[in-house]
Amino acid sequence: MALPDLAAPRFWRDASLPFIEARTIEDGRKVCYTRHAHDHFSIGAITAGQSLYLHGPDTFHIRAGTVVLMNPGDVHACNPIDDQPWSYHMLYIDTPWLTDLQHQLGFASDLGFRRFDATHTDDPLLFAGLLELYTVLVDEHTEHLQKHSAVVSFFTEVQLRLNPAAEPVREVNHKLEHAAEYIRAHCTEALKLEAICQAAQLSPSYLIRAFKQAYGMTPHAFLINQRVQFARNQLRSGHLIADVALAAGFADQAHLQRTFKQHLAATPGQYRG
Repeated sequence: MALPDLAAPRFWRDASLPFIEARTIEDGRKVCYTRHAHDHFSIGAITAGQSLYLHGPDTFHIRAGTVVLMNPGDVHACNPIDDQPWSYHMLYIDTPWLTDLQHQLGFASDLGFRRFDATHTDDPLLFAGLLELYTVLVDEHTEHLQKHSAVVSFFTEVQLRLNPAAEPVREVNHKLEHAAEYIRAHCTEALKLEAICQAAQLSPSYLIRAFKQAYGMTPHAFLINQRVQFARNQLRSGHLIADVALAAGFADQAHLQRTFKQHLAATPGQYRG
């Protein structure tokens, strides 16, 4: 069996999240770039080793723990140092999507994309957040709602920490209850973030931040909890566990088993008796 080529790039894309793309390189020693630019916003994390980061006229020595940022049109390159190993994850975001998020966070809606001044940062929260987001995105078992929410949450954090607006737009709290009601009513379905936002008349960035403050969990965690409650009622009525798993919106019986035990410290079989 041929060994995998660690220098070969691996790409992640999802047709349901067309505004974001991910790329990873496990061994960057043979990966060299000429100076280039993108029409989208790029952000990456150096996961191991060190490299040279060329950004405009400047050159930076970066290492594991560094987060790099490139505005649309920024000329840049990142290359190995003396054949030393290094690896990284990169995320590429469509500029119109990120511009819309900036408007949600309080930037003037009649202005275009607001560029980031920082070329790179050693902020440990952003580094950890990018790694976590990458893991969520490439996990084929993770639901769309969780992936979309994770993207909004991370780039909201990037915006607020590195490029803050004056003051986010405030919404009335009863709209959050509309969001919760919608999730309760549709908990067995494969919900999308857009549908919840439309039902509550809230922007994605506000919904995710305010919902967690109000309910102590993200919209996706709230959805999973509602599915568990649905499953409890079904199990009490004597339905088969495999049937309950599918009816409640879980991928399969094993998924229900794991989630049910996390929530109730008991398996569905133990609960049903």
